[in-house]
Formats: sequence, structure tokens, C-alpha cells
Amino acid sequence: MRRDLGIGLLTRRASACLLIIATPSVSVPAQDSPSAILRGNGSVLLNKNPAPTSSALYPDDLIETRKAAARIEATGSAADLNPDTMLQFEGGELVLDHGSLAVNTSRGLRVRIGCVTVTPVNAYEWTRYEVADVDGKITVSASKSDVYINSRSSEPEQAKKKNRSDRAIVHEGERKSRDEKCGAADMEELAGRGAIMNSPYAQGIAAAGIGGLICWAICNTDNPASPAAP
Repeated sequence: MRRDLGIGLLTRRASACLLIIATPSVSVPAQDSPSAILRGNGSVLLNKNPAPTSSALYPDDLIETRKAAARIEATGSAADLNPDTMLQFEGGELVLDHGSLAVNTSRGLRVRIGCVTVTPVNAYEWTRYEVADVDGKITVSASKSDVYINSRSSEPEQAKKKNRSDRAIVHEGERKSRDEKCGAADMEELAGRGAIMNSPYAQGIAAAGIGGLICWAICNTDNPASPAAP
């Protein structure tokens, strides 16, 4: 009788291990779809490495155009990056370190420069605007439809006192400038770290490792899986 119980317990443990190990392999492909496509002429850098003429983009990917131009294409949005531009792709937001770009979007694609964020007024209306960050001066031009310039203080105490950011509007055909209120994120530091950890393959490996540890704990315990004693 005890032998039968022992065999049944081992069978249940083995089944639990197989289920845990199999689960990550099922969930990973769902994250495999790129958020956007980067197109360039071969001299653009993606995460510090030369990018092919067409590359898949994922959140936290770092793009540097240097002497070339590039284009980011996503559903309902496109961004044309001028030479000598560095930015980080964040899905619905582009974090500009320096340089300039033109955005054409019907999905509310934003551009953030430090504490300043440029956002279409009408998220689902076709909007075209240009943003430049050169020598600490941010310039925003609205070519089609209007955009907001939202500015937040770089001082934590002042930011807490204000429930909302200072907002200005740039109407179609207008151009406005702002001083950069705080530095952008350290792109050099974020380049490899974010891109690697957001890769679906890295996430799959991490999930499989966690599953293996849980399996080891289940399969090596002397106590039965059920709280009830045999």
C-alpha cells in the first residue's frame, strides 16, 4: 500500500515538473513580435552594433544615426530620424537624447526629452510634428494638427508640489522653443541593459530557470504534495 502511494506521489511530482518546465516555452512566442521596424542604409547603430537595412525594434532599443538617416515604422506611426540623432525606442514614446526627428502619427506617438514631453493634442488624428534638441535648446514645430509641450521640474520637491506639468500648445504652422529643464536618461548605460532584458529569448531563459528551481524543490522534498498525511 505504501509502495503504491509512493509511486503515485512520484508520478504527481513528475507531472508538476513537466507542466512548470513546459509553461515558459508556450508563453515566450507571444512576446516575439517586434513593436516596430527600423530602416536605414546600413550605417545606423542599433544597441551599439551596426544595424541591417531593416531591423525589428523592441522597447529599450537604442538607435544612433550618426552621419546617416533612419526611419522607424510602426502601426499608425512613423518617425524620420535625421543624422546625428540618438534616441531610445519605448513603444508609444521616443526618448530623445540629442538630434532631431519628424513624427507622423495617428496613434499619439510621443517624444520625450528629459523633463519635456511632446504629445499630439488629438491622439487618433493624423499629426505631423518635428522635434529638435541641439545644445540644450528644444524646438517643436507642428506641421499638421496641434501638439502639447508638457514640462516638469527636474527638482523632486517642486515636482511633488505640482499635480500636473506646465503645458503649452503649438498650433499647426507654429514653432516654439524651450530650454532643456533636465538631462535625458543615460543612453550609454541603458543601451545593452534594457535591450537584452527585454528580449523575448532572455525572458524565456529566465522563466525556464525559475521553473527548474521550483521543479527541483517539488521533486526533492520528502513531504507529500498534499497536506494530508498518508
